[in-house]
Amino acid sequence: MVIQIDMTPDGQFRSPEPPEHKPPSPLSRMILRIVLLVGALATAGALAALALWVALTLIPIALGAGALVWGILKFQAWRRR
Repeated sequence: MVIQIDMTPDGQFRSPEPPEHKPPSPLSRMILRIVLLVGALATAGALAALALWVALTLIPIALGAGALVWGILKFQAWRRR
């Protein structure tokens, strides 16, 4: 890339013309939509996997809490006799 400095006869610098922006082609729009869809599906899958992992991690805790409550209730029933 060659940098060109444009100067007027009185010593002022001219700013370069901004490049013309072409509208994106239909193919690039389709590719963008596909990439966004794949990204959204990957994000949803990752969030679902995280939610499942949290739920499966809590199962032993819930079972332990239930066993503890069952034991406390049995102990209180035994003391009342």
